[in-house]
Amino acid sequence: MVAPKWSEWIGQKCFSAVHRRNLVYNTCWEDPRIDREALALTSDDSVLVITSAGCNALDYALQSPKNVYAVDMNPLQNALLELKIAAIKTIDFADFFQVFGRGQHSDWNALYHDAIRPKLDPQYCTVWDRRADFFNGESSRSSFYFRGTSGLFAWMINGYLNRSPGLRESIETILAAKSVEQQHEIYDEHEINQRLWNKPLRWILRRDTTMAMLGVPRSQRNQLDQDYPGGVSGFIQDRIETVFKRIPLRDNYFWRVYLTGQYTPQCCPEYLKPQNFEQLKKGLVDRVHTQTDTVEGFLSKHDQPISRFVLLDHMDWLYSRYPELLASEWQSIVNRAAARSRVLWRSAALDVDFVDPLRVNAEGQSVQLGELLNYQHDLAGELHARDRVHTYGSFYIADLAATSNATGVAA
Repeated sequence: MVAPKWSEWIGQKCFSAVHRRNLVYNTCWEDPRIDREALALTSDDSVLVITSAGCNALDYALQSPKNVYAVDMNPLQNALLELKIAAIKTIDFADFFQVFGRGQHSDWNALYHDAIRPKLDPQYCTVWDRRADFFNGESSRSSFYFRGTSGLFAWMINGYLNRSPGLRESIETILAAKSVEQQHEIYDEHEINQRLWNKPLRWILRRDTTMAMLGVPRSQRNQLDQDYPGGVSGFIQDRIETVFKRIPLRDNYFWRVYLTGQYTPQCCPEYLKPQNFEQLKKGLVDRVHTQTDTVEGFLSKHDQPISRFVLLDHMDWLYSRYPELLASEWQSIVNRAAARSRVLWRSAALDVDFVDPLRVNAEGQSVQLGELLNYQHDLAGELHARDRVHTYGSFYIADLAATSNATGVAA
């Protein structure tokens, strides 16, 4: 066996250390608006989604599916979603938006201990008892959206914007633009590209520690370094330029919260809108269930069919380090899939070539996974072009051929 390169070993260690002990994602970085079109949820659907920050699990619940199962190996990610669920059930919208929209609440301690905490499972009480400063606004990182490892990097970027003469004002101006045409003009007129991408920032973006903070494993960085001109830093620069110059920013809450540390009532996730908050409070939030486990681990214990699977980009990490576990995960998906199931995933790569060759058992025969997947390439391409996040290289929608393996579901 050939020893891994020293740089890859360091990258893996950084990624594992960050993800094992920390809240990584304080907000989801996958656009649920395109997911809704891709999933076409009905009241008969049950959804499995990797939890991340839980924003999208709540978004899917607003479509009134039968169940949304949020699964994540990192217990802190599930703790965040459980905190949101408890808050939806116990506090009013004004307080809720102050906490999760503005990222801080001056009366957080009383709000948490008197209302929210009694609705939390004890294991999650332990998590949030220790993290009062995430929401009370009293630390130097005053917004919750500057907490967690990805939030720490956002806080550093905001510090960089504030220290660079005029750059903060330029960012505020472009966020206030009324059209894409205005955005383009402001970006070029204010020379944002030249002022933003200096040598220190490029150097930071090439560090494994930085990528680990952002939740990017070494394997994803390798994909971009090999396939994209300018490597990972070139990819990030091009994507951010595209976001600023070609995608409407007026409702791009992903980049607004990253660049300002808060949402606005007009630019925020769906669960932070008053009418949707009320729908969740009236019962839709009860359809969301968290599980700290792997996808395979959850599906092996779950005895009901799942019709929609949202796998985010975790296969990028899994295939390079644990290809046998990736095949095993897909076998569990095939085993538990309902008739007319659909699977969504994203990748840093411009083209994924490691899914179709995986071998799984279906109808008593060993087949390549690609034989069971019917890709919706046109729909995926159309939606990917409208993705407000715009940081993934590719987006996939695949219908899974029905098999007799799924519990309680005939082929």
